[in-house]
Amino acid sequence: MVTRILKIHPNDNVLVALQNLAKGETVIHDGQEYILQDDIPAKHKFFMQDMNPGDHIMMYGVLVGKAQHFILKGGLMDTENTKHASDPFEFRPYHYEWQAPDVAKFEGRTFNGYIRSDGRVGTANYWLFIPTVFCENRNLDVIREALHNELGYAVTDKYKSYAHQLVEAYKNGEILGEADPDSIGLANPSADRVFKNVDGIKFLNHQGGCGGTRQDAAVLSKLLAAYADHPNVAGVTVLSLGCQNLQVHDFMEDLKQRNPNFDKPLFVFEQQQSQSEEQLVKEAIRKTFIGLTEINKIERQPAPLSKLVLGVKCGGSDGFSGISANPAVGYTSDLLVALGGTVLLAEFPELCGAEQQLIDRTKDETAARKFIQLMTAYNQSAENVGSGFFMNPSPGNIKDGLITDAIKSTGAAKKGGTSPVEDVLDYTEPATKPGLNLVCTPGNDVEATTGKAASGATLILFTTGLGTPTGNPVCPTIKVSTNNALTKRMSDIIDINCGPVIEGEKTIEQMGEDILEYCIRAASGEVIPKAVLLNQDDFIPWKRGVSL
Repeated sequence: MVTRILKIHPNDNVLVALQNLAKGETVIHDGQEYILQDDIPAKHKFFMQDMNPGDHIMMYGVLVGKAQHFILKGGLMDTENTKHASDPFEFRPYHYEWQAPDVAKFEGRTFNGYIRSDGRVGTANYWLFIPTVFCENRNLDVIREALHNELGYAVTDKYKSYAHQLVEAYKNGEILGEADPDSIGLANPSADRVFKNVDGIKFLNHQGGCGGTRQDAAVLSKLLAAYADHPNVAGVTVLSLGCQNLQVHDFMEDLKQRNPNFDKPLFVFEQQQSQSEEQLVKEAIRKTFIGLTEINKIERQPAPLSKLVLGVKCGGSDGFSGISANPAVGYTSDLLVALGGTVLLAEFPELCGAEQQLIDRTKDETAARKFIQLMTAYNQSAENVGSGFFMNPSPGNIKDGLITDAIKSTGAAKKGGTSPVEDVLDYTEPATKPGLNLVCTPGNDVEATTGKAASGATLILFTTGLGTPTGNPVCPTIKVSTNNALTKRMSDIIDINCGPVIEGEKTIEQMGEDILEYCIRAASGEVIPKAVLLNQDDFIPWKRGVSL
């Protein structure tokens, strides 16, 4: 029998509807009857008791909101009767005891990755184009079109073909609706590659490097250096205008500081020192092509799972995110940590309400206090402009059951599993300690994935309940759906379906093991995530302003 309602934690005073429930219906949980006062859509919550104004609303075992007026038992939680609330947090000495999962079936397993000279292991072998300023974006676009089309990395031919069908139909006086859009399918970018061991040529178009503050340029420089040094990157081409705030020597200094032994091929072209734009573009293509012939000689080799660095992210979240996909990814995280690997949990605005749990799990007092400082300063900066972490949920989140930020955030934190926190990293700081690391980024999908890759994630698990096309230029991004309906509706972007958890067909642990198996195959190049197939290479630098 399929479960219709769920109580997540023994201390909760709300129940979650796993299916649509009708007003007036009587539902039973743990021997107690609840007469529903409203229609309760799937993913939404209803109250287990009468609530008075100011009463605490508990979910995931923590405070997630307060009642705004009297609410009858069985009433729907909504934005009118519930407002965000979360408990204060403080440093407490570390006494956490972790029960690691059984990893017997994964011990001794390997993945086939690209072993770099410093011992890090990439899950992909990319050539990276970096502009030091937005003025070079157009040149990057020209180079991208030339190289992608000629070397077999373009994925837009299917759309060009469809547009051609429409043009021909128009010329022939045909009805345009007869050109079938369903004939467009996913392309396999590896089928016609010239360089079989080069997984892609990636481009970091951005809007920075000049015109903003010097601090913006400095942060961007460190971010670009982090991408150049990424283990999934084998070679780099840098395009500079010449007069911008972010000078090439600043970028090179940050790269040297990050990795004094950086030894990848790196070519720099400055337009104001070139004879012409044509000469600049041609020379950049020529030198890059030579570099591609060199990195194509690198082949995948077996590496232990401890070399994986897994970023965990959620976006387009729904009321099932904290019940199915996020806890399943959290179990995957625990498995990888137990195997000696590294996990990066970011999105600081989406850790609101889970702070004390994370502080209590942080081994090092300095790291714990760093987390408190970063969280407090970040939220304060938002409040200073009339916002705050409490305003994080989007209209889509709210519509699908995430009524307060504490509900959204506490469910989001489940992606980090239950292991101890080994380190806390500010934006662009590299992860150097195996285990769970907290990385300061916004909750914004692309800004967060951009920051995770900068800290060294070599795969990203991205959970979603509503669907999102987000990817990353250098870090293969694996989409994990929270429910069957989304998986069916947006199958062209979803890689893994956690709907069986909601349907009672799989446990969190079984799903977590399945996800790790997929990660091993993706890290080995045996399966290509949909975001990679679609060239969803999203890159947005964070200016350290207010972004939720």
